[in-house]
Amino acid sequence: MYRSIAESLITWKTSDRRKSLLLRGARQVGKTWTVREFSKNFEQFCEINFEEDSRISSIFSLSLEPNAIVEKLSAYTGVSIIAGKTLLFFDEIQSCPDALRSLRFFYEKLPDLHVVAAGSLLEFALAEMPSFGVGRVQSLFMYPMNFKEFLLANDQINLVNHIESLELYEPIESILFSKLTEYYRNFMLIGGFPAVVNDYIEKKDIMACMAILDELIQGFRDDFAKYQKQIPQLRIDETFSSIASQAGGKFKYSKVNSNLPAYQVRDALELLLLAGLAHKVYHTSAQGLPLHSQINEKKIKIIPCDIGLYQRLHGLDIAELISSDSNELVNKGAAAEIITGTEFISYSSPNRKAQLYYWHKENGSNAEVDYLTVVNDEVIPVEVKSSARGKMQSLRLFLKTHSSSYGIRTALENSSTYGEIRVIPACALFKLYQ
Repeated sequence: MYRSIAESLITWKTSDRRKSLLLRGARQVGKTWTVREFSKNFEQFCEINFEEDSRISSIFSLSLEPNAIVEKLSAYTGVSIIAGKTLLFFDEIQSCPDALRSLRFFYEKLPDLHVVAAGSLLEFALAEMPSFGVGRVQSLFMYPMNFKEFLLANDQINLVNHIESLELYEPIESILFSKLTEYYRNFMLIGGFPAVVNDYIEKKDIMACMAILDELIQGFRDDFAKYQKQIPQLRIDETFSSIASQAGGKFKYSKVNSNLPAYQVRDALELLLLAGLAHKVYHTSAQGLPLHSQINEKKIKIIPCDIGLYQRLHGLDIAELISSDSNELVNKGAAAEIITGTEFISYSSPNRKAQLYYWHKENGSNAEVDYLTVVNDEVIPVEVKSSARGKMQSLRLFLKTHSSSYGIRTALENSSTYGEIRVIPACALFKLYQ
């Protein structure tokens, strides 16, 4: 199964400035599988899982000196760990803080050895080490599969190649556009968690995929007790559910539970964001770059990390959606806005944590642009439509009050242009990132 982050891993492997690598992302996004696939580029592979074998942690308790660690690991596992030939993988590294601390010393004292680490709740361990590995450890951020990866997983490489061969706003042939939207419709139902996509490829059974999503959601909820002891699990669970119901609008703490003080909801939300289960969409005035320097912290949206996760959390009638047409599916709730946001995140550079922005006109106006992206150092407004209808008034207002030369409208419609408005199909957003 193709994951685009594999290209970044190859770049890291061959870099003469290589550091120890942290693969970061939410639970079940495919980190371990990706590293195992990547290991095929090496003569040998040594995988250490600190949850499966807690005894290995003792190797790191006496010394963090890399050569001593490697010698003991090689003797314990039976795998020769040789710089330039072996990939050393520390999985579930959050279970061994000393191993996490050791990564900086691998860069300093054993730089030729390829070392990768990952973990399900890694972000929580890193939050307790604010100065961890600065300048000595590299991070790559990983997310659920995007639509392009979904197409490639379904052996649609020729379809992807053809679409990418077209000019950015060149219409796609109608027969191919229909095929593309059918795949997109299924992707909107099941989302991009690899376990769900794998099951879909094998069985083509949407309802079976829903059962796997339910299992994943229950696993996420079970993890809530591990996040932070001083925040009740119920508070995190309530906030998790509310993210789906509030998606598409400004997130309000009072809508989670009106009887709770705002700080409890805020703290629960921050934990869910840290776990990678949701993404914050910042309001910005967008009067230039960088966008983050102009944000209003009091105005945020929150979207789930995956469209399939949203469908299950929101309790939509999947059986009804399966029998509906594509446009009806997109019109359900905030689905169009959510999938666009998660697509933007997944296509962003893995070298830094992705951020999303939106614009809302101040002074009581209802004008709002769903997302802002940067193309060739220019802020470009993006309006998401759930159908081919709409006057795009907010988009046009933004263009009048900002210096952007054009705006993008994305919906389940073919490519076209309306003066300063350029239309790109929601199912072909990957063309923006070729």
